[in-house]
Amino acid sequence: MIALVDCNNFYASCERIFKPKLEKKPVAVLSNNDGCVIARSNESKSIGLKMGEPIFKKRDLVNKYNIRLFSSNFALYGDISKRVFDIVAKDVPAYEIYSIDEAFLDFSGIKDPYNYALHLRDKVKRWTGIPISIGIAPTKALAKVANRISKKFPKKTKGVYMIKSEKNRIKALKWLEVENVWGIGFRHAKRLRSFEINNAYDFISLPDDWVRKQMSIVVLRLKKELEGK
Repeated sequence: MIALVDCNNFYASCERIFKPKLEKKPVAVLSNNDGCVIARSNESKSIGLKMGEPIFKKRDLVNKYNIRLFSSNFALYGDISKRVFDIVAKDVPAYEIYSIDEAFLDFSGIKDPYNYALHLRDKVKRWTGIPISIGIAPTKALAKVANRISKKFPKKTKGVYMIKSEKNRIKALKWLEVENVWGIGFRHAKRLRSFEINNAYDFISLPDDWVRKQMSIVVLRLKKELEGK
């Protein structure tokens, strides 16, 4: 099994560490010149603040909901990222940092992956203050899918979701819209939609030759990972 650890709303969560009263309050982090939104808490997302928006266009929204704005502090975020991944990578045989807020963990040899992931989630929150979500599956692409489910349904999943059977895999792929598949960009997604390929399960139902010729060998490898290979 492979686990994908993803820090929830990472930049906003980093700012909340030092201001606990902002928990469950709308928070947003701005780009270097305080021009555009580059991170949002769930509360800011729910009231309509979008990624990449120039903040001067949203002053009415900011004032109406008292959204707390922060200038970006990448030195701080990098330090907290290192602390988080030092914790989650300590007892696994191998790991790969994918971005400042994501890392893949090799769960080989872990007898109870789901409960171990719950333990990691609680440990990271307790030691750093950062909430994380974990998706577990046989391949990286499926771990990405599982992680998306864990974040989409936090109350049901408790921040951890594992694709552990063929039934789980198919259900997850039918749920995931094609444009949200890791590695399928906007152009590919638009083209696939034109062929009525609307979700990840539709995508893996395509013939291998068609995917290789019409898209690329990289996308074919993605298809194989989504098949669990």
